[in-house]
Amino acid sequence: MWFIPSQDELDSQGFRPVDITYITSARITTTKTMPGEFDFIHWLRAQTPTHSRVVIGPGDDCAAIRPPTRELLVTTDMLMDGTDFHLAEVGPRRVGRKAMSANLSDIAAMAGTPIGAVVSVALPRAGGQTLAEGLYLGLRDIADAFGVPIVGGDTNSWSGPLVISVTVLGEATERGPVRRSGAKPGDWLFVTGPLGGSILGHHLDFTPRVSEALALHAAIELHAMIDISDGLAADLNHICDESRCGAVLVAETIPISPAAVELSRTSGKSPLQHALGDGEDFELVFAVSSADGEKLLRAAPVAGLTKIGECVAQGLWIEESGLRKPLEPTGWVHELK
Repeated sequence: MWFIPSQDELDSQGFRPVDITYITSARITTTKTMPGEFDFIHWLRAQTPTHSRVVIGPGDDCAAIRPPTRELLVTTDMLMDGTDFHLAEVGPRRVGRKAMSANLSDIAAMAGTPIGAVVSVALPRAGGQTLAEGLYLGLRDIADAFGVPIVGGDTNSWSGPLVISVTVLGEATERGPVRRSGAKPGDWLFVTGPLGGSILGHHLDFTPRVSEALALHAAIELHAMIDISDGLAADLNHICDESRCGAVLVAETIPISPAAVELSRTSGKSPLQHALGDGEDFELVFAVSSADGEKLLRAAPVAGLTKIGECVAQGLWIEESGLRKPLEPTGWVHELK
């Protein structure tokens, strides 16, 4: 289970007997000394509130949760210091928040409800207790906001940088999971919020669009959807590939964040280029029929929706000042050499 290290790991990470104030979701409990592994387990349990879905939580070899009645959704995402964040600059709590939020965003992309999470970490040996606690509190910040119990995981220590992997379980709605593969020529494309410039802070402090996805899924038929993690152009291209269709974006309609405008002053790129390719916006881009698109324009069930284009037979295009040209699916790519 997560955060239940051996005594050797505790020693290597700098854990020593200290006074810890136990905090639960309801109250601050008594202060005790935490000298070793089993006291650490007790400390972790003191931080973990009960949840109606959780039959067995942290402390056993496996967690046990009550299964959903519909399709079980499973997503996992690994974040690494130096690639997805810089721990020394942002601190462990913000890292924990991002790690949980990124996974919840994947559940949102399929219009699901998150029901539980497990977390595994590789802690740098110099991190010690402050790092472990900060990560946990950040994870809990987001998990608690969405009613997601953290039911277990694993921890280890090594000589490398911090690595954190979160796996979230979710449940599909009665309408089923929304996939990338259902878009059709003639569908309208929408996005849930402004894009670009996420490196200026949004990539750490965003809100996964779980509530928005569920509201949309209840109001209309979502043909295809994806969360924008790699960049609008790249992720829309994933929808096109899976749906075997194309798409055209209208440049003037793409909502551009103030951060993209600010970044463009020094980056050599236009705000539009940032909006198309920066990634880690964690907004949703989705396809609906033109009829449902009209409904959204008349009375959207969520705020911030913008129509940005439509699906076509083939190709990825951008139309600017009435001129249509090919659009490169630029965005973040993990290189494998």
